[in-house]
Amino acid sequence: MTVTVRDLRPEVPADVERFARSRHLAIPYVLWTPEAIVHRTTRTHPDAHYRSLVAEEDGETIGTAQVGIAHDSGEPGQGYLNIYVQPDRTRRGAGDLLVRAAEEHLTALGATKLFSWVLDEPGNRAFAERHGYRASRSAHFLRLDLANGALPPLQDLPPGVELRRAADFADDPRPMFELDAETTSDEPSDVGADLTDYEAWIEESWKHPLLDLDLTSVAVVDGRPVAFSAAYTDRATRYSTAMTGTARAHRGRGLAKLAKNDSLHRARAAGYKEAFTGNDADNEPMLAINRWFGYEICATEVRHVRELG
Repeated sequence: MTVTVRDLRPEVPADVERFARSRHLAIPYVLWTPEAIVHRTTRTHPDAHYRSLVAEEDGETIGTAQVGIAHDSGEPGQGYLNIYVQPDRTRRGAGDLLVRAAEEHLTALGATKLFSWVLDEPGNRAFAERHGYRASRSAHFLRLDLANGALPPLQDLPPGVELRRAADFADDPRPMFELDAETTSDEPSDVGADLTDYEAWIEESWKHPLLDLDLTSVAVVDGRPVAFSAAYTDRATRYSTAMTGTARAHRGRGLAKLAKNDSLHRARAAGYKEAFTGNDADNEPMLAINRWFGYEICATEVRHVRELG
């Protein structure tokens, strides 16, 4: 049996569906829909030089990779390659071929530091180490049984605060962009991001097919959004928190917690059965908040880095 690697064909629905299925089998804690995969492949900023790669064995998709340059980081030369092989299709050479193709792409673009998320399992970590990557920070995936769990009751809002939906800002999303940019810049990460391109944010983030503007809750003070909990959904049963954050001037008031609770209650009322979120492993305050909601850690990833000479 022969394994080969090629680019995803976003114009071929069956190819995209196989990519989504392979990703779901490898990492089911993230929402993978064909629409979102096509969006990422076709709408990512050109400066990212983004590629979706497919590893095939006799026509069957058994592994995938998402590869690109962190173009919105203040530090140049940073690339990323996130590679997943289906658990029942490992040890066939797919991972090696995906790493080789990804690294060739990134080094040709001048990348000098490569980052990769690796599931915290012995075989996966050993694979990364064999390819010259060293472990860095960790992050947890968390799951909440939204259908059967007991969410905390909705709380009274502080004076001067109202809860709205992201859909209320559809006519002018710029205040949401400014809030997202501020909170993203403070998010713990090996690779920082500075969101400065409003039009690119509209295309990549605001128009993302997983983003549910009606379930994304926003805390508003004096007409301005100051905290939010962004909701991704598969439009069926699965919900995920894409980002939760608060403007610096309003932190310490529990506003993001209020927004997230509001979003979760409305998601459950809309029929969503399970909720996912992610946390930096060292972000204990946010982990404590998610435990308060009833989330439980279901998996951990470790960021690995390789510095090129």
